[in-house]
Amino acid sequence: MIEYRSDTFTKPTPAMLQTMFHTEVGDDVFREDPTVNRLQEMLAEKFGMEAGIFCPSGTMTNQIAIKCHTQPGDEVICDKMSHVYIYEGGGIAFNSGCQVKPLEGDRGRMKASQVIETINPIDIHKAKTQLVSLENTANRGGGSCYQISDIQEIKEVCLENNLKLHLDGARLFNAIVAKDEDPKVYGNIFDSISICLSKGLGAPVGSVLLGNSDFIEKARRVRKVFGGGMRQAGYMAAAGIFALENNIDRLALDHRHAKQIEEALSKKEFVGNIMPVETNIIIYDVVGKYTAKSLAEEFLKNNILVSAISPTQIRMVLHLDVSEEMVMDTIRLIEIL
Repeated sequence: MIEYRSDTFTKPTPAMLQTMFHTEVGDDVFREDPTVNRLQEMLAEKFGMEAGIFCPSGTMTNQIAIKCHTQPGDEVICDKMSHVYIYEGGGIAFNSGCQVKPLEGDRGRMKASQVIETINPIDIHKAKTQLVSLENTANRGGGSCYQISDIQEIKEVCLENNLKLHLDGARLFNAIVAKDEDPKVYGNIFDSISICLSKGLGAPVGSVLLGNSDFIEKARRVRKVFGGGMRQAGYMAAAGIFALENNIDRLALDHRHAKQIEEALSKKEFVGNIMPVETNIIIYDVVGKYTAKSLAEEFLKNNILVSAISPTQIRMVLHLDVSEEMVMDTIRLIEIL
């Protein structure tokens, strides 16, 4: 099977497994797991931030950040396609007691002018605007990337209005590689950053939340309340360290593969609009003789798994378990469909 449903399907390589088997562990709730500590310090240093905390998932790191930045009754501004809004089980309401102001951005990306217009006035009838959350790359935007200049303008708005700024960086390294950026630029802008290790980087599980030392101390307490305290988590953290040391630069290969498949799709009459492919995600409209469901079934007959994310759209995601040969097989099938 060729797996395009998500980059979350990646499996540890033999080399990663060997690293996990031979790592040193302790009790992370007591802060005594040396491998977890190393992972947290490694990412904090990479982004020029003070501290980090290792958690089971990106949903948890996002939800911890929102909880730490807000009080019940506050309002969170994000794009209407943001993962924190549509894919985290209503967690903003359930965990933090906050409401969301979703904006109509451009492929999951907001502008500073939109944020300015959305901030509530100081008024007892209105929710207190407290947090802005961005997502880079934007999953439902087809892996679209923010321009750093746009993020900096949003940061200025946040500073002028005493708002916190969080980044859902589930695929942030895809953006960093695609745009040839310095991670420390992000660390200088955001109050908190969530980094996922279990997508294109290839670790089996885990995300790290970054921020200043006081914020991470608060996050540690919230992680405990959420049930996210782990014991000998160093086995998983070792996979994250291996991923950071070996799998960042190779994300460019996933991006190149995505462009090759995009090119093949663009020549087919049953393919309508294709979101511009910037990183490892391809989202396209299905028209004519297929529906999204029936096209996904045609792929499946040929041992290729894709996601019908709506009645009219297919999503395909490249990752380290998809080889050059698999990409060529996929393109050959597209050509004859």
